[in-house]
Amino acid sequence: MLTKKEKNSIIDEGVKNFGKSRSMVFIDFTGVKTGELNNFRKVIRGVNGELSVIKKKLLRVAFDKAGIDFNPETFESQVGTIMSPEDVFTIAGPTVKFQSAKVLGGYDLEAKRFVPAEEVIMLGKLPSKEILISQFVGMVASPIRSFMFVLKERAKQIA
Repeated sequence: MLTKKEKNSIIDEGVKNFGKSRSMVFIDFTGVKTGELNNFRKVIRGVNGELSVIKKKLLRVAFDKAGIDFNPETFESQVGTIMSPEDVFTIAGPTVKFQSAKVLGGYDLEAKRFVPAEEVIMLGKLPSKEILISQFVGMVASPIRSFMFVLKERAKQIA
């Protein structure tokens, strides 16, 4: 059982972390082995995120103290909170790939809105920014390449 001082310390730490974060993703880690969760923490740190396990009631109090209108007690299971100074997209990918835990949803601190689990999963399945840019460049370059091929073949016929 936590003392009141320990609970206040956890709440204050949560409020401090909310101030540094732009987004959060909530996961249900019920039944996940400690080793897997520690490996997941390393992956999340690699994308500049931090996984915290805070009791839902304390998390609700921290949200109230930070002025965030969201009640995590609506989740029925254990809740792990992934906080990141990046947008939801950045932490959604590794979170969705971590199949041992279930994505419960997210929260965009800048827009002050809850992000449903389906949206977080959809964002997590999208390819990275670099891949999307390369696909776009390929789409733009394809007609040009075809046109250049036609001109080259036509030049061979004329000469």
